Amino acid sequence: METVSFTRMEDGTREEYEYLTEMETEYANDAADRVLDYFRGLDQTLEGYTITRQQHGLQSATRAVRDGASEEMVVATLLHDIGDALASNNHGEFAASILRPYVSEETYWIVKHHGIFQAYYYAHHMGGDRNARDRYQDHPCYQATIDFCHKWDQTSFDPDYDTMTLEEFEPMVRRIFAREPFQYDRK
Repeated sequence: METVSFTRMEDGTREEYEYLTEMETEYANDAADRVLDYFRGLDQTLEGYTITRQQHGLQSATRAVRDGASEEMVVATLLHDIGDALASNNHGEFAASILRPYVSEETYWIVKHHGIFQAYYYAHHMGGDRNARDRYQDHPCYQATIDFCHKWDQTSFDPDYDTMTLEEFEPMVRRIFAREPFQYDRK
């Protein structure tokens, strides 16, 4: 079978859905390649900054490696802004949703909420509330998200920083995306 015969899902057969599951599993197994290809495309100028989105991700992840972060966190740091180009107003949620099947709940939460925590460094210059992150102060990931932003995200806009290459991160990305998806509550 090359394709299913149904045009409405309710008309599909067990055999067709078994076939589709097999095809979708193969496709999901190539997620690392697609993510890496997309990340490679982030080499355009990040308007107004002295580095590109790709350089920012590489620099952030390099800092995480040098601080001894777990491989999972390094990959999350590399990809934390991957949604900037497609979902600039909710890029953290976008990146977190890509990572979610492969990372812990804590890592997912950090990436999802890093935008509001990062605003601590600039919101007051634009009439915003730099302490908006404090609404999460009772959350178990609050301090970890502050640390993520302080140590790796907000410091990573330096065109002269000695940054690791994407090729150095590729094996890590492949290992994380090769994990069996986490089975936590997805509400």
